[in-house]
Amino acid sequence: MMIYGFFFFKKIIISQENIKMKKAGISTKTIKFIKDITKNNNRDWFAENKERYLEAKADVEAFGDALVAEMQKHDNIEKIKVYRIYRDVRFSKDKTPYKDFMSAYVERATKWLRGGYYFHLQPGHYFVGGGFWSPNKEDLARIRYELAADPDRFRKILNAKKFKEHFGTLQGDQLKTAPKGYDRDHPAIDLLRYKQFLVSEPFTEKEVTSPEFLGRVVKNFKAMRPFFDFMSDTLTTDSNGEPLWDS
Repeated sequence: MMIYGFFFFKKIIISQENIKMKKAGISTKTIKFIKDITKNNNRDWFAENKERYLEAKADVEAFGDALVAEMQKHDNIEKIKVYRIYRDVRFSKDKTPYKDFMSAYVERATKWLRGGYYFHLQPGHYFVGGGFWSPNKEDLARIRYELAADPDRFRKILNAKKFKEHFGTLQGDQLKTAPKGYDRDHPAIDLLRYKQFLVSEPFTEKEVTSPEFLGRVVKNFKAMRPFFDFMSDTLTTDSNGEPLWDS
């Protein structure tokens, strides 16, 4: 009887988890709204469909909250920011008022944990990724110093099976020649040329709206961690490996 009770209890738990996972994808209504606003990117249409936008925004926020809850199990997350759909057109030649995608950024907590996670919902261009989009001058110099001194550690991360399965290769803008202070024949010149350090994994619309999407995103972010750990170690220490702060 106790054994039967155990399996009955376990069955209930699994059933509840399956119910939760059914809500772990992006709603098809949200995707339809993004497609429609892409075709009708004007204020009159948006005003008539404001409720649809609010529903889509709430859907992405709910997905984001579920994602943060899962991420907190293996990382320290500060917050998630769902980006506004309104475009800043003040200095742009493109005056369309709204973005043709929805996206969110997951910020890690404390100054010791560097790197941020990101997901992007755009018909024909769905992806999950993260990294260092625009490192400041000091951070970029510190990263390059570390890569020049010990490129093998970073190459091991980039060549790891899990990294390649999810991301393929490191992405980001690069210099056409060697950065100042480094010889163009440096053995790590392929790494030293990077100005951005980004990774991403594409998804199909079917995958984004499936119940498994939340789990897929979490796995993606977990695969990013060795990359983030390297950058966190580098950017929170000086060139001698000493911490930049006492606490």
